[in-house]
Amino acid sequence: MFWAMLAIAAGFLGLAVLGVMAVKVFVEAQRLARQVTETTQQINRAAEDLEKAAAGVARAGREAL
Repeated sequence: MFWAMLAIAAGFLGLAVLGVMAVKVFVEAQRLARQVTETTQQINRAAEDLEKAAAGVARAGREAL
C-alpha cells in the first residue's frame, strides 16, 4: 500500500512540475512575441527613413545632371 501511495504522490508531483514549466514557457513565449513586435516596428521605421534618404539622394543626383 505504501508503494502505491508513493507512486501516486510522485505522479502528482511530476504533473505539478510540468505545469510550472508550461507556465514558464508560456510567459517566455509572450515576452519573445513582444520583442519581435518591437523589433519589427523598428525595422519598419528604419526602412521608411532609408526610403526618404534614397529619395533625397535621387533628387540630388537628378539636379546634378
